[in-house]
Amino acid sequence: MSGRILTVAQQKGGSGKTTLAAHIAVALARQSGEPVAILDVDPQGSLGTWFEAREGSLGEDNTGLEFRTASGWGARREARSLAKSHGYVLVDTPPKSDSDAKPAIDVADFVIVPIQPTPVDLWATSQTIQLADREDTPALLVLNRVPPRATLTGETAEAIAASGFEALATRLGNRTVFASSMGRGLTATEESSSSKAATEVTALVEELIERIG
Repeated sequence: MSGRILTVAQQKGGSGKTTLAAHIAVALARQSGEPVAILDVDPQGSLGTWFEAREGSLGEDNTGLEFRTASGWGARREARSLAKSHGYVLVDTPPKSDSDAKPAIDVADFVIVPIQPTPVDLWATSQTIQLADREDTPALLVLNRVPPRATLTGETAEAIAASGFEALATRLGNRTVFASSMGRGLTATEESSSSKAATEVTALVEELIERIG
């Protein structure tokens, strides 16, 4: 067995990277039926903190995920090891650090790049795309924290299309349940399965599975 390694990366901080990684991991485990692992290579350890809260909420044997940490070049080895026994490995990377993110991007089958619909975020995203290009890893953009009825969202989507970057069609709204569920070690799909947030995540992961195989 050799699973898909999906590295979530974004040079700009505050993009919702860790929240996206956790939500994709949980939804992938449910929707694909494959075992899923998460790997935290961000020194801040936010994904690890979320996983500990998850163990507290669900019990250590009921998280539905395997969790590991690594740093620097160890990320490549750990991700490959996990891919031997899991259908998907989600890797959360630190922002603003080419040296720490590079091994995780290099080992990935795809890089998932969250982007908020603002010009500043798009400018920062180009740096992440360039890093992925240097490692010959395809990148998929995800419009994240999208406010309702925002003119900038349409403008950003047009700018992404014009840039040639590949983006998933599904967008995630700026919804409080994403953050509130994370605080309890859960995700929006688990805490409020009928919510708009849960519907968006489900659609995103369906599209992601179809795109990456």
